[in-house]
Order: sequence, then C-alpha cells, then structure tokens
Amino acid sequence: MSDKFNPLENAGLNTLAVRAGIHRTQEGEHAEPLFMTSSYVFNSAEEAAARFSGDEPGNVYSRYTTPTVNTFQERIAAMEGGEAAVATASGMAAILSTCMALLKSGDHVVCSKSVFGTTTVLFSKYLQKFGVEVTSVDLTDLSAWEAALQPNTQLLFCETPSNPLCHVADIKALSELSKAHECLFVVDNCFCTPALQKPLALGADIVIHSATKYLDGQGRCLGGAVVGRQEHMQEVLAFIRTCGPSMSPFNAWVFIKGLETLSLRMKAHSENAQGMAEFLNQHPQVEATHYAGLPEHPGHALASKQQSAFGGVLSFEVSGDKAACWRFLNATQLMSLTANLGDAKTTIVHPATTTHGRLTDDQKREAGIKDNLIRIAVGLEDLDDLIADLERGFAAL
Repeated sequence: MSDKFNPLENAGLNTLAVRAGIHRTQEGEHAEPLFMTSSYVFNSAEEAAARFSGDEPGNVYSRYTTPTVNTFQERIAAMEGGEAAVATASGMAAILSTCMALLKSGDHVVCSKSVFGTTTVLFSKYLQKFGVEVTSVDLTDLSAWEAALQPNTQLLFCETPSNPLCHVADIKALSELSKAHECLFVVDNCFCTPALQKPLALGADIVIHSATKYLDGQGRCLGGAVVGRQEHMQEVLAFIRTCGPSMSPFNAWVFIKGLETLSLRMKAHSENAQGMAEFLNQHPQVEATHYAGLPEHPGHALASKQQSAFGGVLSFEVSGDKAACWRFLNATQLMSLTANLGDAKTTIVHPATTTHGRLTDDQKREAGIKDNLIRIAVGLEDLDDLIADLERGFAAL
C-alpha cells in the first residue's frame, strides 16, 4: 500500500468520529494518548526560536499547542467538513473568540433573537461595550435579516434549531444572503451536531459548538469548538494564543472519546425526543409543544430537508403560570433539574428563570420565553420511565 494513501479521504461520519486526528507516537498506542504537560522541551535554542516564531511546526505551550487538543480539533473539523478547527474552554468562549478575532470596533452584527440567553447577553451588552453594533431579528424571517444589513455588517449569527423553542433557520438562504453582502455567516450547531446537520455544506462560513453538550454526551467537561476555513481559524487561534480561553488536554481527551459514539447517541436522543414530543403534544395540560419533529411545527419541512433527524431538545408550555411550572419541576423525580443539555441523563429546566433569566422582560418576550415554558433535553433512559416522570409533574399542576 502506498504511503500516500489516505483511508479517511472519503470516509463516512462514523469512521471520521473514530479515526480522524490520530497521530500515534513511537510507543504505538492504540487509544489516543493524553498529554498532561504545560510546556514542551526543545532540543536546542534554535529549535525553540523556530517553534515560537512558527517557522517550524511542533508543540510549544499547552495554551495553544498540544497533541491531545490537536486530535480533537482535527476530528471535529473532519466531521463538520471544515478545513480547520480551534478548541476553546467553553461554548461561550468559542463565540467570544470568534467575535474578538474577526470583528473590530465600528462593525455591525445581525443576530437572531432566538439564541441561548448568555449569547444574547454577550452580543447585547459586552460586544456593544467595545463598539460593535448588534441588531436582533426574528430567526425565521429572511426579510428581517435582509432589512437589518448595513454597509458595516460583518457577521450574521444564529443557532438552529434554536434554544429553547426549536425554531429552524434556513441555513442555505442565510448563507446566500451573507455572501451577497460579503459578510460571514456563523451557525451554532450545538443542538444537532455534525451527526444530524452540516451547516458548512449548506453554505455557512463558521460553525460553533459547545462541546460541553452532545460532543461529550455525559456532562463531564466544559469545552467549545470553532470550525471553518483555515484563514479564519488562524485568526481565532491567534486570539486564543494571546488571551488564553483554551481547552485543557484532559477535556479534549474526554471529547475525543465522546465523538466516537456521537452518531449513535444522537439517533437515540432523537428517537426519545420524538416520542416525548408526541406524548406532550396530545396532553390536555399542555398549551403548546415546540419540537421540529412534529409535523405541525412551522419549521418541520425545513428541518426535514437540512437535518437527518430532529435532535434531543424540546420545550412545552404548561397550562398555568411560573408557579405551576415550578410545581411541575419540583414534582419530577427521575429527570435532573439542571440547565445543561446533551447529557445521557435527561435534564429539565425553567428557561425564564435560569438559562434566559438575565434577559430583560422585552428580550424574553421577543425571544418567546414565557413564564409557563419548560425545556427538556431528552436523554437515553427508557421513554416509558421519562413519561411516567412527566405524569408526576402534571399531577402537581
């Protein structure tokens, strides 16, 4: 077999999830090694200078070069179909690093109103503090995106499906809009992961991940990832090198192992969520169920087109107010009352007072975050047991 043959060149997602990014050491280890060191020793002063300047490849300091993190970066880039990836300390660090690397004072951003609450705070408070103007628009209204564009618009940002109402953006249409106006289009692909959706293939420029969620899959570590073209990732890496929101080698090693089972887990999450959504959708104490897998969901047709399944997150509105939601939450006994998602264990939360609690009343209203809304990230337990836990919640209303 030729040394030039690359068995991963046309490999499928599951093969990439298990094999991409592996660079074995002279020890010949089979599993990916964990490099727990803060720095690397050079063979000479000349080599040290060449490594620091970038004239010679190799490891320097674990803030920005480490084999374990490199493996994770190569693997998630391959799975997303991107040229390169940069790992970060958290999902929010991934968004911040992208913005700090690619935006400057005087630039303008258009962001969906339907995003994670902390993402809204980052855009509406902190970026504007440093001179970046931000306009928020309805995720599904393409005309609103177009109307919000300005001569200084440099970036469009959305997450799809959105947190927590599962609104669905037309990725291809937004990518065409961004290209027509010569700005970047960034998609948070946290809910779907590359197992269910490939934004870069649909025209997005950059994909963002909170690796904390499904890429890990068991709620063990914090991390994030940015995936895109080499030219953009070099800028993001330069920010990481200087400012330090880096992923630790240990966390990267955990995520590497998580990626190996990503496709299997996402199918199981989606199947459980579909069953739960159908149960909630016919329940007399539910006013509305938000899940793109339901045929009556306004984004169902679009999600069916650009996703291979509908993911593990849903939300629903109970009959009642905030107090009713809290009674529901307090009555459940199996599901975990925590704001994280993407875990093997099902999690349940009241967005208005937790994940989106820092939003103003106007921001909550614009994002559709009502006091009677509950979000569930459906895990891998038996569906019958989860439904029984929901019934405990309904009995408390």
